[in-house]
Amino acid sequence: MKAFDAPQAALGKVDTERVATLIASVSDIALILDQQGMIRDMALGNDELGAQVSDDWVGRSWSDTVTAESRSKVKTLIADALSDSGAPIWQQLAHISRSGGEVPVRYCAARLGSRNHLIAVGRDLQGFAALQQRLVDAQQSLERDYWRLRQLETRYRLLFRSSSDAVLVMDPTTGKVVEANPAARPLLAADPRRLVGRHFPEGFDEAGTRAVESLVAGVRAAGRASDVRARLRNGTELSISAALIRQENTSLVLLRLVQVSRPSAGTAESTEPRSGLAKIMDRAPDGIVVTSQDGRILNANAAFLDLIQVNNEDQVRGESLDRWLGRPGVDLNVLLANLRQHGAVRLFATTVRSDYGASSEVEISAVGVQNGEQPSFGFIIRNVDRRVSADGGAEQALPRSVEHLTELVGRVPLKEVVRESSDMIERLCIEAALELTGDNRASAAELLGLSRQSLYVKLRRYGLSDAAGESGNEPSPRGP
Repeated sequence: MKAFDAPQAALGKVDTERVATLIASVSDIALILDQQGMIRDMALGNDELGAQVSDDWVGRSWSDTVTAESRSKVKTLIADALSDSGAPIWQQLAHISRSGGEVPVRYCAARLGSRNHLIAVGRDLQGFAALQQRLVDAQQSLERDYWRLRQLETRYRLLFRSSSDAVLVMDPTTGKVVEANPAARPLLAADPRRLVGRHFPEGFDEAGTRAVESLVAGVRAAGRASDVRARLRNGTELSISAALIRQENTSLVLLRLVQVSRPSAGTAESTEPRSGLAKIMDRAPDGIVVTSQDGRILNANAAFLDLIQVNNEDQVRGESLDRWLGRPGVDLNVLLANLRQHGAVRLFATTVRSDYGASSEVEISAVGVQNGEQPSFGFIIRNVDRRVSADGGAEQALPRSVEHLTELVGRVPLKEVVRESSDMIERLCIEAALELTGDNRASAAELLGLSRQSLYVKLRRYGLSDAAGESGNEPSPRGP
């Protein structure tokens, strides 16, 4: 702080009213005190602060308006003002607001000329305190984010190192390896630490190098690309998949290398489980079909051939599966669309038609395999014609509930579903009328607004005539 060099000459005799107005304007709060610290007058230059402090401060001790922790600071301010030690000191006090909270204010105090009064000028620190709290909150949020990122990095490092597949992170701009996990060492015959910084692909034959370079270029351009197979110079064949990682303004390529061909000693061991799986699929009681992406059959087991009444697999290979599904042009398109979007379909209800006109109700579950050189779809087709219904009763001509109606959706046209629902409602109404009237047909017909002859026709149609006649409550009709 630097005081005026000649305040007497510069200011002269200043008008008291003007000085009071100036002090009230430049400070948020100003207090006139006596030497004992009693408040004799006060001025507020901050409307927000004025709404929080009480109006009854005048005549009270300054110490009574602050918290217990701030009372010692009030005594320090008064003692410093009475001692005329030079530059006044600043102290932060906490006033008690009308709501019971704390209002931080920073004060300095000075003697008023030759008078025995003191003046305390304060600055409201609520805005500063709010900024401090926001800073603390921001720091805590950064700390939480920092530790969360540390945990994610730890999990990433653990997964990266423990992966049994060789994984490389490559900079596509420079073509150099940024990171390599330990599984890459035996596969690429190099120390992972020495792999970092080396150019990739390296160690592949000419065709393999071109395939890897094409894979990386496709990922950079489209964000994704189909897996490729490439052969190392030592004869090992690898299946390589790639994914694009965006990091700030740079892009990295994550490469996963899986060995698909081993030396001749292990060939028999690797092919034996596959041949066993093929035998299981071929002898499965449910139909199994493998198709290309456009739905053309690549392989089919014996159960499917029996379902469509075909003798040889060669008769169906290359044909569209849509040829044998219930609704041509609809069912297969729905299945393929869901497989492309979700990768799997479960319990899709439809029918399968044989070449001789026989029809069977089936449930289809399917899965898509997109990681091979030839992406394909697998369908498991289960015949549900002989499935026992949940209620254990015999199959009925008409649906008995809304659930039965919903089962018809996808199996029969909408026009037939609407007709079946109308018949179901009509039958339920007739049964309810017979029950209300104690199986009296005349009363039931009157209740339904039908003639007796119309009711008799409907009873015979729905097979209710015998049940309704068992009670013997119906009077014999007179005349037609």
